[in-house]
Amino acid sequence: MSESPAPPVRGPVGVMLPLDLPVGEVLPYVRRAEELGFDQVWVVEDLGWRGGVAQAATVLAATKNLTVGIGIMPAGARNVAFAAMELATLAQLHPGRLIAGIGHGMPGWMRQVGSWPESPLTLIKEYARALRLLIAGEPGPENGRYVRCEGVVLTEIPDIVPPVILGVRGPKSQAVAGEVADGLLLAEPAAPAYITASLRNLGASANPRETVVYDAAAVDDDEEAALSRVRAALESVGEPQWAAHIDPLPFAEELHAHRAASPDARHFARTMPADWVRQLSIAGTPAQARAAIDARHAAGATSVVLARRAPTPWPPSTPSPAHCPTGTELDAPRPKGTDPHDHRPPPHRALRPLRGHRPPPTPGRPGEDGRPLPHLRRRLHHGLLDPPPALRRRPAHRIRVLDRRTARAVPRPGPAQ
Repeated sequence: MSESPAPPVRGPVGVMLPLDLPVGEVLPYVRRAEELGFDQVWVVEDLGWRGGVAQAATVLAATKNLTVGIGIMPAGARNVAFAAMELATLAQLHPGRLIAGIGHGMPGWMRQVGSWPESPLTLIKEYARALRLLIAGEPGPENGRYVRCEGVVLTEIPDIVPPVILGVRGPKSQAVAGEVADGLLLAEPAAPAYITASLRNLGASANPRETVVYDAAAVDDDEEAALSRVRAALESVGEPQWAAHIDPLPFAEELHAHRAASPDARHFARTMPADWVRQLSIAGTPAQARAAIDARHAAGATSVVLARRAPTPWPPSTPSPAHCPTGTELDAPRPKGTDPHDHRPPPHRALRPLRGHRPPPTPGRPGEDGRPLPHLRRRLHHGLLDPPPALRRRPAHRIRVLDRRTARAVPRPGPAQ
């Protein structure tokens, strides 16, 4: 009697905390993610949004078992000794639950704040080496070209030293990660072939503790609806800076040719073959999504992080419930009038179990009273983020201007009644 094949070994699966999530929804979101069995939550630090360390501290304090990753902290943004103090404190207060991601940062952002170095490779190499030593309680290394912390020693150090991984994509930067870091953080798209190639770039002597990969994710009983939702996230993958992600793939030449023949990035993503979309994301039916996660683990990823796409398909059409591949679903809002048998107001999007009924109400914390979590009011639309309300243009009659003749502030005339 032949033995049945062993089921695939699944590593941790995480979810990315959306950077545009309204502040009142952050804690219900991460608590719900923990209840549903996610292993990790990853926070991002984009210029002008929320700080990575503050987000990580809040999520760690609000949950019990989730591992929280920071992906990433730009090396040029913080003094390494003070960054080590912040991370060591988090790791001391929440043992074994932190992963620290360090990267170059987006060149445009770093130049804007005056922190882009002449040699990014030198900076990140010096920074990662010093950061790991300091968090472990070792004296800071000899001063380098950019990093100066020689002899600095932290008094408060954690019992479990958190991994310090590099969020980098190029072969040279990944070779540095193999030399001075505990592993890699690979931004989306992270197809299995890209994961394998990146691990080779670490070098033969490297033994990474962590290989974390991000990927755009949308899961639905209707495969086409799921693929449609992630297409907007793939608009940029044909640009030169994403070549490292694409070149290891068997269809790399065809993809580059398709981008060259497309009038713009939106058309490129909208007309991309469905098979490419499947390989460049975690999208499709629940079974297909689980297979995509398994493939990334098999390629060497220790953690797979889902960057969920908004439930409204792209191009727009009536959405179906979107199933999270780790045993959860994202309840999409249904427009009024689409179901003649449902006269209730459309529900907000919420995380809830994939099978079975909603858990009984548990009053006491926001989002746990039996009602779905509030709907995200701002979404990614064709790759562009809607500005927060504070940055939107105010009505003309609400803006006060200076009357140059009298040097006094006067209201603009209001709209005609």
